Amino acid sequence: MQDSATTIPVAPEDVAVRRKRGPRWLLGADDRPRWERPGLLALLTVTAVLYLWALGSLGWANEFYAAAAQAGTQSWKALLFGSLDPGNSITVDKPPAAMWVMALSGRLFGFNAWSMLVPQALMGVASVGLLFGAVRRTNGPGAGLLAGAALALTPVAALMFRFNNPDALLVLLLVLAGYCVVRALQGSPTRWVALAGVALGFAFLAKLLQAFLVMPALALVVLVAVPGSVWKRLGDVLVGLVAMVISAGWFIALVSLWPKDSRPYIGGSTDNSLLELALGYNGLGRVLGGDGNPTQGASGEPGGGGPGGAMFGGNTGLYRMFGQAMGTEISWLLPAALIGLLAGLWFTRRAPRTSMARAGLLLWGGWMVVSVVVFSFMKGIMHPYYTIALAPGVAGVVAISVAELWRGRQFRSSRIALALMLVATGVWNFVLLNRTPEWLPWLRWVVVVGAIVVAAILIVGGHQLGRYTAALAMAGLLFGLAGSAAYTVETVLNGHGGPMPTSGPARAGDGFGAPGGPGGPGGPGGGGGWGQNQSSPQLESLLTLSDTRWAAATVGSHLAGSLELNTGASVMAIGGFSGGDESPTLAQFQHYVSQGQVHYFIAGNEHGRGPGSGGDDNNAASQITEWVKQNFAAQTIGSSTVYDLSVK
Repeated sequence: MQDSATTIPVAPEDVAVRRKRGPRWLLGADDRPRWERPGLLALLTVTAVLYLWALGSLGWANEFYAAAAQAGTQSWKALLFGSLDPGNSITVDKPPAAMWVMALSGRLFGFNAWSMLVPQALMGVASVGLLFGAVRRTNGPGAGLLAGAALALTPVAALMFRFNNPDALLVLLLVLAGYCVVRALQGSPTRWVALAGVALGFAFLAKLLQAFLVMPALALVVLVAVPGSVWKRLGDVLVGLVAMVISAGWFIALVSLWPKDSRPYIGGSTDNSLLELALGYNGLGRVLGGDGNPTQGASGEPGGGGPGGAMFGGNTGLYRMFGQAMGTEISWLLPAALIGLLAGLWFTRRAPRTSMARAGLLLWGGWMVVSVVVFSFMKGIMHPYYTIALAPGVAGVVAISVAELWRGRQFRSSRIALALMLVATGVWNFVLLNRTPEWLPWLRWVVVVGAIVVAAILIVGGHQLGRYTAALAMAGLLFGLAGSAAYTVETVLNGHGGPMPTSGPARAGDGFGAPGGPGGPGGPGGGGGWGQNQSSPQLESLLTLSDTRWAAATVGSHLAGSLELNTGASVMAIGGFSGGDESPTLAQFQHYVSQGQVHYFIAGNEHGRGPGSGGDDNNAASQITEWVKQNFAAQTIGSSTVYDLSVK
């Protein structure tokens, strides 16, 4: 980095040359310090313990995706398409990549909560390791370890790497793409950029267009920092784009070419098309609103990010990442990251084009800025846990800027920038911790006072402490990470479940997904909860005796998923997640019944209503319900109203 006319020492620019002598993957060099390998081992071990701790206590986590994973263990077609039931009526509202992992794990080890969730936790450990490797190659081992620790101790990361939503696989693949781009800086750029494109393509098959938020940052680094002519760099970007299209497009083509009457309906789409799902409801609809995405907040104001107040992201705007809904999930280090990014780009403004230090800032800084802007102004459904995709960017920027500014601490401007980052972190952590004033009330004061004291020492004499320098650095890291780490540990020790989980201690106004909170309407990806009837032992016993293609049918996924998980039977979720999809139609359902493929109909949520459903009084769900009521006799089993479709 550069201070006026004087250059601050940065990570050596001959990193690529020195790397040639070392191992070829994560660590990358034989001349690494002796503490690096033990440090990495300790980081990965602590992360693994953190993410695997009491994992079984979370049960099925999100039953919507758990039911699809179970279906994939019973039917190969359900596995391929991500069907919600083994009878292959309808898919979940995302592509099936995350279901592939969980279902294959269930096929190998037997399907249960552990076999479903352990892969998610291991994805978290791998993400931390890959982030370490990427940052280490541009800015040294100290920065790499700090980046990995910052990611591991981000509350929303600890939440979602212990959950069965697609976000864990999404983040792993995005960090892998970033790692590949860093490797492209050090040689064989075409190959590594192509691999980055492949990773992005499969990330699309995990969570659609959200995977592409990091594309501008990856492309920028290739265009700016990869050695070679401008035409060669443009060619590499094109190669990466083609690789991404192929790795995502093969599945879109397969779904499009497969006969529609021989595969499940694509849940969440309006025309049984995966491409429409990506561009509509689960794509641009999330950003722009519409296409089944409600855009009113809890108080009725437009642009509120969905119909659930905080659980749907709160109101749009620049403050959104710091607000009640998302602040404690992701923003602990965000002020420091923004300060560090500005300082880092300023100090490296005269660095060579291929500067590794600046390339790291461009990569993770671009990742962070684009994600913050899009998440802040999304008009459609925006759940707080989406912000896990922002966590690697924040962690990378903080680690690189801290490491480089600390390396140049002999310059006053570097010490001031570091002090500003630390004070901003301490003050903001005080604000966040004050949102749960009854929980560890002393912690917020320790964090803010400690951060201010360390920052003052750093400005006055942080470059002249001799043997106490390491102690000052450790104190700064301790006070900087304390708030985030405490929330993360609380998240792990007190299982957070439900359709919309949140991290940390329970807060006033928390909704579904709070510790011990009830299941409820979660929007797509949630569990539902508006159905009037619940599963019961009597109902479950009845379904286990059925040998039809679908033991039962019911409107929406809430009861259907619960029954499937408890019985192993195939239950049709009419209308998909919330009952609003036009599948099956009345004619199709009548055909299934006439062929003896559906045994029972369980009443409840008959109009297919729920957040994001777009349900109305004349949709397929309501038509089917009325037809069943008019033609079959009702009986009460447990707390449910059930119709035997085999007897008129």
